[in-house]
Amino acid sequence: MTSPDLAPAPVETAQDRLARAKEASREVARLTSGQKEQALEAIARAIEADAGRIIAANARDIRRGREDGIGDALVDRLRLDEKRVASLASAVREVAALPDPIGQVLGGHRMPNGVALEQVRVPFGVVGAIYEARPNVTVDIAALALRAGNAVVLRGGSAAKESNTVLVELMREALASVGVDREAIQTVDDFGRDGAKALMHGRGFIDVLVPRGSASLIETVVTESTVPVIETGAGVVHIVLDESAPLDWARDIVVNAKVQRPSVCNAVETVLVLKDAAPRLVPVVAEALQHEGVTVHGDEAVAQLAADVVPATDQDWSTEYLSLDISMKVVDTLDDALAHIRRYSTGHTESIITTDSRNAERFLAEVDSAVVMANASTRFTDGAEFGFGAEVGISTQKLHTRGPMGVSELTSTKWLARGTGQTRG
Repeated sequence: MTSPDLAPAPVETAQDRLARAKEASREVARLTSGQKEQALEAIARAIEADAGRIIAANARDIRRGREDGIGDALVDRLRLDEKRVASLASAVREVAALPDPIGQVLGGHRMPNGVALEQVRVPFGVVGAIYEARPNVTVDIAALALRAGNAVVLRGGSAAKESNTVLVELMREALASVGVDREAIQTVDDFGRDGAKALMHGRGFIDVLVPRGSASLIETVVTESTVPVIETGAGVVHIVLDESAPLDWARDIVVNAKVQRPSVCNAVETVLVLKDAAPRLVPVVAEALQHEGVTVHGDEAVAQLAADVVPATDQDWSTEYLSLDISMKVVDTLDDALAHIRRYSTGHTESIITTDSRNAERFLAEVDSAVVMANASTRFTDGAEFGFGAEVGISTQKLHTRGPMGVSELTSTKWLARGTGQTRG
């Protein structure tokens, strides 16, 4: 007979961690704005203090990723150097400085019987996230979730396992150092695919789940989850150049939108040039892109106007390259450009370069994407650029939120009713 003292310790499961996050969420929801700011400041200081440890862990991830052949785009997303680690801490402080949305009154009225109604913002409870090769997301989502009064459960994928392990450990220790339950930040990375399944099927524990990553990862989470999902889609992003587009605007915006960081979802993938503008714009824009190492995949009209163009295929128009590649097409009219976008867009971001106010306003009104721009680089579709401090992701769906997701997007609402003894007749 086995002695009770020698009985094996119970094996922890992913569901155990989800349950602890749910329990911790009740404490986090009660924190004051100042207490949440204090917790986030502790996280920022911990990241700065252990930057060397974070970078060393990240180097191991990158070395393993290169050995596994994950590709330059994913390596870029994975990389944490001194500058990016400093940016992580800075982003946490920016989130801490944001107005606290919890308790914000969105509306209300007094019923005829005298009962006073108020609709207020409240935390979701537990936010889950499934993502890949993005250690910055580990910190961004945790910070935003905490600022909105939520606990968080993270599944960051094998490519960033070493980085995420260190980051989660540091954040949990930082919470404990200021008296906040460390169980408010959980990871299920060490459970592998079972951890992801636990998140997707975590009814009763996970209040909302956000996927970030490849189209296949997002599709898997959307189709397999039994918990509410906020879909963050791939970015087949378009820029339209019309007849009135200034040459320098067209060249500089397209190059910036493609080249500044080609591996991210707000980088432009397709440029549509109206026919009357093509002789003036296509040669200059294509040459400027090629000067930066971009391969231009063009239709026949583009190939006639620019050198060294790779013939575009039908697949190019629906491809999110995430690399120094771009597709370019000449279209007859703005109607044709809008039709092309309706067919191939993933609903992320589209921009038009024009000085024609009618074309600009029509484009802004008719294009059905999360962010629609006139005369600006698509690279501005970003939570930090929008003033959110950081972002959970770019929602391309229409419920419950759309576009860059910050603190307010990680809240729900509830109605408060205050009466004086009323009963319903």
